[in-house]
Amino acid sequence: YQRRVRDNNKMRRTMTTSTRRGIPSSLVPAKGLALPMVAAPMFLASGPRLVVETCKAGVVGTFPSLNQRTTDGYRDWLQQIKRELADADKKAPGTIAAFGVNHIVHRSNPRLEADLAVTIEEKVPLVITSLGAVKELVDKVHSYGGVVFHDVINVRHARKAAEAGVDGLILVTHGAGGHAGTTNPFALLAEVRAFFNGTVLLAGAISHGSDVAAAIAAGADLAYVGTRFLATDEATVDDKYKRMILETTSKDIVYTKEISGVNANFLAPSIAAAGMDPWNLEQREHDIDFGKELGSAKAWKDIYSAGHGVGGISSVLPTAELVASMRAEYDGAIRRLATPQVRAKL
Repeated sequence: YQRRVRDNNKMRRTMTTSTRRGIPSSLVPAKGLALPMVAAPMFLASGPRLVVETCKAGVVGTFPSLNQRTTDGYRDWLQQIKRELADADKKAPGTIAAFGVNHIVHRSNPRLEADLAVTIEEKVPLVITSLGAVKELVDKVHSYGGVVFHDVINVRHARKAAEAGVDGLILVTHGAGGHAGTTNPFALLAEVRAFFNGTVLLAGAISHGSDVAAAIAAGADLAYVGTRFLATDEATVDDKYKRMILETTSKDIVYTKEISGVNANFLAPSIAAAGMDPWNLEQREHDIDFGKELGSAKAWKDIYSAGHGVGGISSVLPTAELVASMRAEYDGAIRRLATPQVRAKL
């Protein structure tokens, strides 16, 4: 125990004297990001249209490779996104943010090797890895100048990812949509900052620009926003899903591993509509198999994932309008922090 305390103190001293790397420049357009934010890759919801509109609005857009049913289709999507963003940059030079792709790095994902080969071939600027931080993968992405972020739910996973050489850690905290953790965001952020000086992204119930400002003020470099982008015109989910986002609050979120095999947050009304008791789910008897579960979309097609931030979402908007609204909220939050009254209290 004493040795662990000494090691932790040593890491804290190192962090106080080292320089934080911040946001990788390759992700930032010449005129800067509209917001320090990444639109998270959402299974079944994020596709080329959402990614392109997000990047055009000045925010990093991402999608899961498994949203396309085949590796060849995945390549087509990448090429489509690259073409459309190149055209957009000609019309509004210096304002288009980079894009990224999420890979499930789990032994049960049968497409990982083939999809990763396409990612490297197409030189995707940002790669987000989940359920496994592998140095070999990180090195391959770094070989063409790409950036790797890895999502984690606790300090143990964060340390492993840091040892693998990732550029950034996505802290998926209590209340985040999809696969999420249970740690308070401020607590996890402070513990990770004690040993990691790379890019840190904070996820969990971020629905407004003021939430983004809070994440940055707390020490994150970027906010990681998923659920709010479900309620956009460009999200590829049905209207029933979007309506449920607008009609629910945090009390309607169920945290369970009995749907997909990994602990995640889901909308209770969608579970009930599927004929199950959301508060008394039967225990799964098999291990997670992403080749089966995600490849067929079985776990997610009719049972909707969302985070605690649903209660703050009241409208479905075009992505460009959403980003503009969040930017106005972000600016307002920054102004409030700068008022004489706030300074007097500090």
